[in-house]
Order: sequence, then structure tokens, then C-alpha cells
Amino acid sequence: MLDLEVVPERSLGNEQWEFTLGMPLAQAVAILQKHCRIIKNVQVLYSEQSPLSHDLILNLTQDGIKLLFDAFNQRLKVIEVYDLTKVKLKYCGVHFNSQAIAPTIEQIDQSFGATHPGVYNSAEQLFHLNFRGLSFSFQLDSWTETPKYEPNFAHGLASLQIPHGATVKRMYIYSGNSLQDTKAPMMPLSCFLGNVYAENVDVLRDGTGPSGLRLRLLTAGCGPGVLADAKMRVFERCVYFGDSCQDVLSTLGSPHKVFYKSEDKMKIHSPSPHKQVPSKCNDYFFNYFTLGVDILFDANTHKVKKFVLHTNYPGHYNFNIYHRCEFKIPLAIKRDNADSQTETCTTYSKWDSIQDLLGHPVEKPVVLHRSSSPNNTNPFGSTFCFGLQRMIFEVMQNNHIASVTLYGPARPTSQLRPSDLPQ
Repeated sequence: MLDLEVVPERSLGNEQWEFTLGMPLAQAVAILQKHCRIIKNVQVLYSEQSPLSHDLILNLTQDGIKLLFDAFNQRLKVIEVYDLTKVKLKYCGVHFNSQAIAPTIEQIDQSFGATHPGVYNSAEQLFHLNFRGLSFSFQLDSWTETPKYEPNFAHGLASLQIPHGATVKRMYIYSGNSLQDTKAPMMPLSCFLGNVYAENVDVLRDGTGPSGLRLRLLTAGCGPGVLADAKMRVFERCVYFGDSCQDVLSTLGSPHKVFYKSEDKMKIHSPSPHKQVPSKCNDYFFNYFTLGVDILFDANTHKVKKFVLHTNYPGHYNFNIYHRCEFKIPLAIKRDNADSQTETCTTYSKWDSIQDLLGHPVEKPVVLHRSSSPNNTNPFGSTFCFGLQRMIFEVMQNNHIASVTLYGPARPTSQLRPSDLPQ
């Protein structure tokens, strides 16, 4: 049984690990993976058709804990303990819930001190006792007597003293005064861990298409083993097609991983695949996982030839490898008998809305099916790749964009080339 410290408006954890409000999804998953022998049977809950309409949830079924992440920024918004019999809880080092201590209203009052009277929710048949950044819910059917209250008391909130002996049904940790209005806070400094994160990414374009990226970056501290700065730093950097490997390293820093392309699975779609001479060296990617960006370099010139922006939607094969890239892409829209206009595509745009902006359907897509090996199946199914204005939009079956690949102007044709497809 886990023995965890409760910190209102901040975190739930112990000496080895801590789930902190504002923590990115990937860091919470990393904690669960590292301690998989202790924390078992974790579920990932999300809406397959409407992933932005509901919070993304990590359900620790063995421990009675849910971690609710904001559907848009994918940072931890609420920590819910829904089964207090499966976990030990303490506040300021003193237990208020364990096998020997029941979390009654008297125990909560003793551990956390005085607060406003409980608020009764008739629809849920629950009483909520609220502190700043912390709420406890007490259920009616756990009491031997039906409590007496006046529904019109305290301006219709039905506020009253919670009867003695009532035990906690659920506990919530969140930011602010209201659980209903809470939002995921900014990422705390303790979660940066020497990494750089992208607040947003703007795609720069010239008259023909994309020309590069402008990234607004966030960082804090100087890395592991060095005393961290007391505040977050914000700065902008730009990278362009044709930049050298050294240019990118000096602009964005070292990548998390370098990946060398070993094969081209779409070679069969080339005009004359049998005439293509195998290359003696391979193009390579710089993978910046916390930026949600990949950068492809040409093996011969070592210059940027492609950018890949990842949206990190649940239900995609690469989910949780990258942080979500909050991008904005200007699209040139040509209207009949009118000058060209510019519309913006974002991380949250749907493909049908982009086609509506264009005013005409895009050509038939290339179907992309990912798998880690020939014998493995991809449970999420295929995605569809549409070519548009020197960009390739990888679209999921729910119509959301999984990734956008941008490629530079040095192409002999505007045709969708197999080597340009997402890897």
C-alpha cells in the first residue's frame, strides 16, 4: 500500500517520487514506468473521437488514484483519490488516513484545521468540505441518520455542518479555490529538469511555402547538479531550411536523440524504384522530444531539409513520445476573383475545417500504417497523409492532425514524394 504525503494546491507523493500539479503527462508516465513493480494496473482513459472534449486520465486502479490532465496543454490539473481504503495519506508528516486511522470528519478537522461549513450537492448526494487547493467529499449513505439541513440556507447553497462520524469518500488536490473552475497551472520549476520546452511554435513562410520555425522557448535552471535559477526564462529562437547542423545545435541545443533513417518504406511509390541507387550514407533526424519537433538533415550536405511537428494526441502510434507542439501554420487561401488570403491552422484544427478553408477537397491521401516490427500490429489503425503547400498533414481517423511535415523549397516537383512522408 502506498504511503503518500498530501500537499494542498501542489502535489501527492513520497520521498521517491511526486505527482505535481502542472506536471507534463510524459513525466507522470515516466514515474509510473520507473516504479512499475509498485504501481501496477494503470489505465489510460481518453475520448477516442473527441480527445479535446474530456480530460486525459491516468487511473491507478490498484491504488485508487486518478490523475486528470488538461486535454489541451496536457499538464496535470487535478489529483483525485477515489478509494481511500487502498492508500495511506498524511499531511505534514502525520497520517489522517491509514488502516488504523479512519478519515472521519473529526480526523480531517484535527489534521487540517477549521474551514467553511460543508456544501451539499443534492445531485451527487455528497457533502464537499473545501480548503484552498484541497476538497473532501462525504457520502450520505455512510451515515446512520439522514442529516437535517435547510435547502434555502446560505443563499441556496444548502451549507451546513457535516454530521459527526462521516468518512471521506473522495479527496481532490487542485489549484485555486474552486474544483469546478480549476485549471492546470504553469509547469513548476521542479519539472524542468534541465530541459527546454516550447510554449508555441510559429511556422514562417515565404511566397512559395514554409521557410522555417520561430520557437518561443521556456527554461529554468542550468541543468542537473547545478543550483536552479529562481525563475523561468523565456526566449525566442529561429531555425530555417538550409541551416547547418552546427547552426541548429547552437540555436536549440543538443537533441534528446539522433535517429538515422535506415530504410524508405515508401520507395515503391517512386516513379522508378528499381533505378534508384542505394545511398552510402543515411539522412538523420534530431529528435527534440520536449519541443515536439523533429529536424531532418541531409546526409551529404548536413543541412536542414525537413521539419516534423507532433500534436501528441492519444490514440496515435507515437503518443507520449513527444510533448505537444503548439504550432500555428499560415495557409495561403486562393478565392475566385480575389487576392490570396492567409488563414491559420493550429494544433487543434481538424482536417475537414482546413479543407473547408481551401474551398476544395485535397487529392487522395497516402495511407500510412506504422508498426514496430513486421510481426507487430498497430492497435490504433492507419493514418492518412495529405500533401498541401509543401507540407504533409498526417490525419488520424478521428479527423485530428497527428503531425505536420514541412519541407524546403529545393524540390524539382511539388508532387508528394515518398521520402517526405512522416517516419
